[in-house]
Amino acid sequence: MASNDELACVYASLILMDDEVPITAEKISTILKAANVTVEPYWPGMFAKAAAGLDLRAMVSNVGSGVSSGGGGGAAAAPAAAAAAAPAAEAKKEEKEESEESDDDMGFSLFG
Repeated sequence: MASNDELACVYASLILMDDEVPITAEKISTILKAANVTVEPYWPGMFAKAAAGLDLRAMVSNVGSGVSSGGGGGAAAAPAAAAAAAPAAEAKKEEKEESEESDDDMGFSLFG
């Protein structure tokens, strides 16, 4: 589980990335100081070194694109999942209609 020091450095790094500012230990420390967050002195440098060779913007924007339902059939699985969900939605709709009808059978209605 991530510590508060790690999370603070992650958030500071994301702020820098979003503003298109180079991620350096000094910049991370500046953001943390402005937020009144104290971390162990080695954290900002570690995050700056880790982020140096990475394209964080691409990583963040592609977080959800790797999710699929198996090996290579992600695009074909979406219509199949939608087709499978349609009967389930209809069944729920029918159940709701039946429950509304059963209220009428009891001889009273809240709205009528």
